[in-house]
Amino acid sequence: MKKATLTISFEAEKLDALTYYMEKKEADLQNELNDTIQKLYEKHVPPPTREYLEDKLQRENKASKPKKVDIPKVTALHGANGTE
Repeated sequence: MKKATLTISFEAEKLDALTYYMEKKEADLQNELNDTIQKLYEKHVPPPTREYLEDKLQRENKASKPKKVDIPKVTALHGANGTE
């Protein structure tokens, strides 16, 4: 599945304070936001729909992966002097 970008508005001073204190705790704002949106998704999207989407994503990933082709190894049929 392709990713979507969310845009939110937040007071700049509050964002500065938030990032300042998160850095002190070695927390990452992007990770925290990702966790929060995931929790909202799990809270509001019914389990059958989530299962459908997860299955769809797995099928897309399988289709996009190149298949490994086995190439047979060639073994020497001739002796050291060129005879069989």
